[in-house]
Amino acid sequence: MIVHAEAAGVPAETALGATEPPPSDGAVLRWSRFLAATEAEGPGRRAALWVQGCNVRCPGCFNPHLWAARGALTGDPAELADRWVADAVAAGASGITLLGGEPFDQAAQVAQVAAAFREAGLSVMAFTGYGFEDLCRWAAKRADIADLLAATDLLCDGPYLRARPETRRPWIGSANQGIRALSPVYAAEVREIAAHGRPDTVEVRVSPDGTVSVNGWASDAALSALLDDLGVRADRPQERVA
Repeated sequence: MIVHAEAAGVPAETALGATEPPPSDGAVLRWSRFLAATEAEGPGRRAALWVQGCNVRCPGCFNPHLWAARGALTGDPAELADRWVADAVAAGASGITLLGGEPFDQAAQVAQVAAAFREAGLSVMAFTGYGFEDLCRWAAKRADIADLLAATDLLCDGPYLRARPETRRPWIGSANQGIRALSPVYAAEVREIAAHGRPDTVEVRVSPDGTVSVNGWASDAALSALLDDLGVRADRPQERVA
C-alpha cells in the first residue's frame, strides 16, 4: 500500500535526479550529523541522520555543504546504527529520518541503519532527490536500493525545484516533490496532509559557545531574518579531514 500526498497540476519533469545512483559495497558510511531527537524532520519526535555526499545537487539546496563526499565523518554502518538506535530510544524518539546529502547514493549503508531502527520497533522516514518511480525501476536490479525502500515507512521524493516552492505541505521544499507512505505506519497522516496541509517547522539550537545549528525547513528569507546576528552555524561545518 502506498499513500501519496502531492500537489495537483504540478509536472515533475526535470533532469535532476534522473541518473541512477552509483552502487556501493556498504562497508563505510559517510555522514555529517546525527540528532537523537527532533520534532522538525518528520512526524512526531524522531532521530535524524544527515549523510554526506549527493550526486543530485539541486540548485538552491538547503544543505549544499553536504554535496561533496570530502570532509565526511565515516564509520561502520552497523556499529553506528547500534549506537544511534540506543541514543534515539533514550531520547524518546519514535523513529529516524534519513537526510543529506543523498541517502540513496549510499543505499547499502543507509539500508543497514534503517533496518536496525525497524528491528528496534522504530519507524523510518527518508528524503531523496530521486523520483519514486525511478527508484522502483532501479530497485528491480539493485538490491541495495530495494533494501532501503523496503525499510522505509515514509518517503519524500523528487528533486528540489526552487522555482516551484511548496506552501501547503510540510517537510518538502518544492511542489513537485512527493510525500509517500510506503507502509501503513503513516498512511493516515499522509491522507491528512493531502486533505488539509500542514505548516513547516524549523528548530534552532544555540550552544553555550554561541554556535548555531538549524534543522527543519524554512525559506531563505525566513532563515535570514531568524538567524541574523545569532552567530556561526554549526550545522554548516568548516572543512574536516576526509
